[in-house]
Amino acid sequence: MGAIAELCRAFGPEYLTRFPHLPLAHRQALDAISACRSGDLGSTLYRCTDPACGHSHFVHRSCGNRHCPQCQNHKTRAWLAAQLDRKLPGPHFLITFTVPEPLREVLRRHPRVGYEALFAASSKALKTLARDPRLLGSDLPGFTGVLHTWGRALPFHPHVHYLVPGGALSPDRSRWLPARPHFFLPVRALSPIYRALFREAMRREGLLPDIDPSVWHTDWVVHCEPAGDGANALKYLARYVFRVAISDHRVVAVSPGERTVTFRYQPRDAKGHRTMTLDVFEFLRRFLQHVLPTGFVKVRHFGFLHPNCAVPLAETRRLVTEATGATLAPEESPLAPDRPLLYCADCGAALVLVRRFFPAFPPRLLDTG
Repeated sequence: MGAIAELCRAFGPEYLTRFPHLPLAHRQALDAISACRSGDLGSTLYRCTDPACGHSHFVHRSCGNRHCPQCQNHKTRAWLAAQLDRKLPGPHFLITFTVPEPLREVLRRHPRVGYEALFAASSKALKTLARDPRLLGSDLPGFTGVLHTWGRALPFHPHVHYLVPGGALSPDRSRWLPARPHFFLPVRALSPIYRALFREAMRREGLLPDIDPSVWHTDWVVHCEPAGDGANALKYLARYVFRVAISDHRVVAVSPGERTVTFRYQPRDAKGHRTMTLDVFEFLRRFLQHVLPTGFVKVRHFGFLHPNCAVPLAETRRLVTEATGATLAPEESPLAPDRPLLYCADCGAALVLVRRFFPAFPPRLLDTG
């Protein structure tokens, strides 16, 4: 069992008693992570396929919760492989939309509304500016957005990263309109459009009275940087698609007697790592504030990258090559491991499933009713 699972198991019931009005998604995450790979969810028996070894291995079942630090690594690798396969040739850009600090508490209290507004306002701002004939002059750009809610020391910092191919399809869908070298869209023009769209979304939801009016008169940070052919940017974004706010390997020490947790982080503008020690309840609070609302989709594709776009991706790729001469470089699949996904710890050979064992009544550490 991982360090964070042990924390949830040891202190989760007390935390829930202290804070009985936690959102259901937070309660469910605590319950799932507490039981993950503990044996409470059952076990699976595997056998080594190497005749010279033939050892049997019992593996405790995992919870599968998307916020569990023990359950997401293989999903990250699979997602990255799929996105590299969909990537277009040519230059890409990484565009990040943030919200001012005074607005973050409103999003923390209303995460589903806030995150939807963040996606809707930022994507519409990109589409609006792309239509300007002085820029791209296209009604069909394409981009992939990933929601990210934390900073390195686990503060609440919601923002969206977009990976954007450097161009768009012409209005008649017959040509690729390349962006200028090292320039996609002006962020100074994006920022006020994004801010106005976000304000309108808050007005529709009746949340304007909860927001400091000064945020509508400040500059909102939108950042754009060239991202090469996009491969490295995809690998960067893959860290946030299925990774949770903190992984087990960053937990340096847990002191049950002193009720503290020490973890490692890297300051944004400094080299090397530092450690931070928090009260266990404060650590759980920081961890749980990044739990997403049930069913919320944190990765979204827009424009010609949307799965339902009428223009096939293969056709868009052909138009890019025809217009720019750019072609895709061969990529090594991140799913080409040196050994099988399930392998024998003794000899490294593949494992085969023998039998699954399920508990008659799966225990619930926490009451999520």
